[in-house]
Amino acid sequence: MTTSGPTTSPTQPSTTWRDLLLDQLGFYWDFHLRPRLDGLTDAEYLWEPASPAWSVRPGPDGEPRLEYEVPEPEIPPVTTIAWRMVHVGRDVFGRRARALFGPTDASADADMFDARHWPQAPVTAEGGLAMLEEGYRSWRAGISALDDESLMNPIGPKGLAYAEFPMAALVTHLSREAMAHGGEICLLRDLYRAQASPSG
Repeated sequence: MTTSGPTTSPTQPSTTWRDLLLDQLGFYWDFHLRPRLDGLTDAEYLWEPASPAWSVRPGPDGEPRLEYEVPEPEIPPVTTIAWRMVHVGRDVFGRRARALFGPTDASADADMFDARHWPQAPVTAEGGLAMLEEGYRSWRAGISALDDESLMNPIGPKGLAYAEFPMAALVTHLSREAMAHGGEICLLRDLYRAQASPSG
């Protein structure tokens, strides 16, 4: 005697490209990066693992700034946790979110690289973490409001040289940036702990 199986195949839940992009970034944030930042101290945030090192330091006007050089040296200095957290929270996520989705205090013609969208650079671990979280949440909220068609549309004038690139290309690029720098932040935490307790 034979038995027949189901006459129809189970249907997959509807999944958009937007959801897949958000799920990837959200999983990384919730399970890999954010839990590893608990307990970060000011000393660790500003620790310089080598010399020279780029960090957050007062500029000519006395305001804290992210150190960098243009053009970037062929072999750039090692960067601190502070440098990487500000870069990801403000430059990677925050300024793009404010430029493309708002709100922003910058003028209407400001592109997605414009420092006026978010000029601050925190010098404390608490401030750096708050910036990182705000930048991530703002960027995620902006992408959540798009549909798949919008993700395929060009970034537009605020993208400057990348104006004709689809928004999805920017989303994947920023996720890659966050994961790369996030991994470096976690490694710096491991190195800081190791040098503070060489016997383990």
